[in-house]
Amino acid sequence: MKKPESVRDIMAFESLVLYLNDGLYQAEKLFKKHRVSYLPVVNDAKIVGILSIKDLVKICLVDRHDPYDFTIDTSIYSMFTLEQIMVCSPVLISDKATITEVAEIFLNVDHHVLPVLDDQDDLLGLVSTNDIIKYFLKK
Repeated sequence: MKKPESVRDIMAFESLVLYLNDGLYQAEKLFKKHRVSYLPVVNDAKIVGILSIKDLVKICLVDRHDPYDFTIDTSIYSMFTLEQIMVCSPVLISDKATITEVAEIFLNVDHHVLPVLDDQDDLLGLVSTNDIIKYFLKK
């Protein structure tokens, strides 16, 4: 019998993070510079949330075709904290989880990305619903 494939085989290894005390301006800079859709949020080296580009764009009340092409009056950033708009306490998964296990988790959560942790609870990366769909389409 074939060994189930690990989420490590399809996840994006993540080196970018936001710190809980970072402002929304810092988040905007990272999204635009690196053209990523999600950023993990850490506090004291532990993952506490996930911020998506869509979360940031929503508070700016803009509707653009390209989510990375937005300009805003940054005064809106003073009205919100990162903690107010991020997904707090996301479901965390082990890097040993199988792809099928992760797909089942996605059926029960409202967000589209999950942080992947190693045995020491250190953030390794992120896996998204798109990663899962691509995997199953290739099979």
